Amino acid sequence: MNAVPAKANGPDGATRSAIGRWLGTALACTLLLAAAFRLYLLAEPLYGALLLALAAGVAIVFGRERFVAARFVFPAVAAVLLFIAFPVAYTIWLGFTNYGSFNLLSKQRATEVLLSTQSIDQGSTRDFSLVPDGDGYRVFFAGDAGQSPLLSDAHPLDGSAASLDSAEVDAAPEEPLARREAIRLRDGLQAISIATPDGGTLRYASLRAFAVTTPEFTRDDQGRLVSADGTRILVADDDRGFYVQQDGTRVAPGWRVPIGLDNFERIFTSAGIREPLFGIFVWTLVFAALSTGLTFALGVTLATLLQWPHLTFKRTYRILLILPYAVPSFISILVFRGLFNQNFGEINLIIEALFGGRPDWFTDPALARTMVLIVNVWLGYPYMMLLAMGFLQSVPGEHTEAATLDGAGPLTRFLRITLPQILPPFVPLLIATFAFNFNNIVLILLLTGGGPDIPGTRIPAGSTDILGSFTYRLAFQDSGQQFGLAGAITLLIFLAVGTLAWLNLVALRRRTEVGA
Repeated sequence: MNAVPAKANGPDGATRSAIGRWLGTALACTLLLAAAFRLYLLAEPLYGALLLALAAGVAIVFGRERFVAARFVFPAVAAVLLFIAFPVAYTIWLGFTNYGSFNLLSKQRATEVLLSTQSIDQGSTRDFSLVPDGDGYRVFFAGDAGQSPLLSDAHPLDGSAASLDSAEVDAAPEEPLARREAIRLRDGLQAISIATPDGGTLRYASLRAFAVTTPEFTRDDQGRLVSADGTRILVADDDRGFYVQQDGTRVAPGWRVPIGLDNFERIFTSAGIREPLFGIFVWTLVFAALSTGLTFALGVTLATLLQWPHLTFKRTYRILLILPYAVPSFISILVFRGLFNQNFGEINLIIEALFGGRPDWFTDPALARTMVLIVNVWLGYPYMMLLAMGFLQSVPGEHTEAATLDGAGPLTRFLRITLPQILPPFVPLLIATFAFNFNNIVLILLLTGGGPDIPGTRIPAGSTDILGSFTYRLAFQDSGQQFGLAGAITLLIFLAVGTLAWLNLVALRRRTEVGA
């Protein structure tokens, strides 16, 4: 008689499953808590708080039986909150601050940087080398300009602060440390000071020298920063996020502070920002609309031609026409960048051979925009063609046959019979395509980089820039790195794309109601 196998869901199996779940939950929470504590030590409390909240969510959802159903949706909800909602909210919040390359720090850190600024007495500069001594190192100063050679006490140069003495020596050490090895110990060298026999104090001044240094600023009892000679007094201006001199001049670095709607006011009132931004906004709408319309027209036209019953080699044509969709877009964009090269590109070589001229694709604004549209249509038409090929299959043949019997030509049949039937299911997809092209920064950055630049602007702005690429250049390629201003523009883009998404939902809802 065969033995009856134990049930997989028996008490022992359930207990082992519960223990495994608890151990996994404890391990995940431990790792998240450790990462949160590490971020807190790195002065990133906001990100640490996010991981702390995530650890609490993991402990609650996976640690208690009453939340069994939530375990299936918790990872997706946590991913949306961490990687979509939080970045969007944080970027929008930056739009209400002065965050930029001159205001990256906190007020405490900016104060520490100014207080740590040292003035170097160039006349006291002395070249040095390091001499290994057991587990530590000695600093050797060569004798030059009538000065005696000096050798400091030994120190491990582990980053700990120390004040070392030095004494005169007769000869240089035989085996000093190689310069590249000494450079690796610069953090430890910056933490020490060396007293000389004449009563001076030398500190690390450069990769090759020590010198007498004095703090450029000290803090007085009123919290002001005063220069060593008393001629400069810096007062903290918390409204502007800078220390300010008596004449109102700001002293970098500054710190991040909320500035309300100032960035939005700059967008709409500063001519140096408003004018190029308005032009870029108009071009973004035109670019998205033309790209969507042209890809739709070309895709539907090719799909209609491929449906022609008398066309031979349909399968070959279909494969060739779909190839642009199969190649990664960034590769195609870089290939087109070479093809449109003004001096050596194949397109200009052909045009020159036929018409005797070379268009300035990358320097003429109109030609650059035309080139961008050509490349984008090439990349987008296969998608529209595939959709149209499917939608055309749903058009009843009886309608076309009846129109033919009534004497309608091919164009009339398409405009009066076919297009009205395939257009309703296309509407949500066209809106989504418009929204995609509205933010198609990959094409712009890889093909033209936003250029050619618009002359006379206060910010980096190009003739082919769309709002997304313009914001990227403003935040990461401008010398000022105006993250706050870029965040304000991002909010405007978010509102525009959100409106398009709402229109897409409305179109889908109406299509569902019509279908019902």
